[in-house]
Amino acid sequence: MKFVIISGLSGAGKSQTVKHMEDFGYYCVDNLPPSLIPKFMDLCYYSNSKIEKIALVIDIRGGLFFDDLFDSLDAMNKMKLDYEILFLDASDEVLIKRFKETRREHPLSKKGSIKEGITKEREKLSNLRGVATNIIDTTNIRTAELREELRNIFIEGNNSDSLMISILAFGFKHGIPLDADLVFDVRFLPNPFYIDDLKNLTGKNEVVRNYVMDSEYSKEFIVKLFELIAFLIPAYIKEGKNRLVVAIGCTGGRHRSVTVSYLLNEFLKEKGYRARVKNRDID
Repeated sequence: MKFVIISGLSGAGKSQTVKHMEDFGYYCVDNLPPSLIPKFMDLCYYSNSKIEKIALVIDIRGGLFFDDLFDSLDAMNKMKLDYEILFLDASDEVLIKRFKETRREHPLSKKGSIKEGITKEREKLSNLRGVATNIIDTTNIRTAELREELRNIFIEGNNSDSLMISILAFGFKHGIPLDADLVFDVRFLPNPFYIDDLKNLTGKNEVVRNYVMDSEYSKEFIVKLFELIAFLIPAYIKEGKNRLVVAIGCTGGRHRSVTVSYLLNEFLKEKGYRARVKNRDID
């Protein structure tokens, strides 16, 4: 049986996630009191229920009940019941924007500001985020992209022994991706931004890639990067990880990070791994 606990920040996309999970054949229960989770799981595992995939949404809407969550997780571990935790996150700026657009009040803001509510919620959820099986940062993800992320984790991941590797090119000046498993800083590589003919192009252009990689230092780095990633992937697979986010960052996220991301993507596909590139800040 596949059992998933969905949680995360208010406004980060839990409602949309539930819709997609239902489309994937999951029986979804929203806002179940955490203290009831072990009994519910026990019922599902050991009854004659024909339900094979279940997703529970647990978040701070449960109020005081939410504090029982870790006791319930401990109980499930003692019962040796398998489960996964999916945590949805997003930047404060995007969460505030979403609340303003929907004219909703943050569950923890009361008479305070949305920002204060988000800060309180982050503190309350920090421990849960730390033990999450999968974290999805929805800051720059559209609905279709969220669906694809969920499919990679909960559908395709079930049928493959390999990771789904997401290579994320980003700019440090726009913030480090929240869901990154590995972060590499390539701001030391030659920067096309200062070349007039290259400034307005991106790492998708061959001429930009050639400029970035036209140094012994760049070539040595890319070899060492490939060796490190190739060394780590089997270990992640052995641990049962089904999604790996490799973030490559430069200053703006348009030239060097994009160049390295596409080169890494080509290398991984040559090795037979499932990989894809997402350019977060290229526009």
